[in-house]
Amino acid sequence: MMAPLTCQALSNVPPLRNYFLEEDNYKNIKRPPGDIMFLLVQRFGELMRKLWNPRNFKAHVSPHEMLQAVVLCSKKTFQITKQGDGVDFLSWFLNALHSALGGTKKKKKTIVTDVFQGSMRIFTKKLPHPDLPAEEKEQLLHNDEYQETMVESTFMYLTLDLPTAPLYKDEKEQLIIPQVPLFNILAKFNGITEKEYKTYKENFLKRFQLTKLPPYLIFCIKRFTKNNFFVEKNPTIVNFPITNVDLREYLSEEVQAVHKHTTYDLIANIVHDGKPSEGSYRIHVLHHGTGKWYELQDLQVTDILPQMITLSEAYIQIWKRRDNDETNQQGA
Repeated sequence: MMAPLTCQALSNVPPLRNYFLEEDNYKNIKRPPGDIMFLLVQRFGELMRKLWNPRNFKAHVSPHEMLQAVVLCSKKTFQITKQGDGVDFLSWFLNALHSALGGTKKKKKTIVTDVFQGSMRIFTKKLPHPDLPAEEKEQLLHNDEYQETMVESTFMYLTLDLPTAPLYKDEKEQLIIPQVPLFNILAKFNGITEKEYKTYKENFLKRFQLTKLPPYLIFCIKRFTKNNFFVEKNPTIVNFPITNVDLREYLSEEVQAVHKHTTYDLIANIVHDGKPSEGSYRIHVLHHGTGKWYELQDLQVTDILPQMITLSEAYIQIWKRRDNDETNQQGA
């Protein structure tokens, strides 16, 4: 199940962790009678206090109560015995925590939105049906229905699309695993790159431009695509630096002037190994005090060199914004 690793990654985000370490921060939040979602908040807080208790007698902490709360609150969408989709779980969990803490979609903020929420502009343009004659397409493009529209939207994470993996093999009949630089897949958010989206009946072109960067930014690298009968996994390796990723160019010009800090350092990296249905997850976490990286898988904790992290099939990443001209952690 993906939940323990997600909680481990989130526990490496100091403002979120510190909020849940102090039960007084949330114990007096009023919830409607019979509301079970607050159980998620209580169990996550208990797990944080177990993980970060300096006097903990056991080296290992069981997340069992937390997992039971996930099964109950998700109405069995996420099961202890099933692997599940990591991005689906992360999205559900952050929104469920936000809602249980009294947050709303529009106005009421919580620690979850304070830490992770950014904003963007989404530009959408409807396309004429590809089978129509050229003249008819030309005429339709003058109609209001086919003009570009723009909406402001918030996000808790950014989905990064991978290029289609090639099917050809090299001369030794080995499948070639492609590589792509992080900045290539970030181009989706530069306000210029257009991407086609299809619904059952219609086609649209969309482009995205960021207008606010959160203190902690989550990237979800889209490795899995669901077809009618099965799930396919894209094995493309994303080449990313561990520190010093500047996202200024993805902000609209008027926002760049007021957005002082736009550089990020990686603090957590969740990896998926193997096939979609029977693969396994592991996580790389940065120890903030020492600047060392560790790999966690099941109950094993091992040191890992930063350069090895970039060779993994990264799936979900958490990046910390560098505020107040902090030096990067590797050099500190």
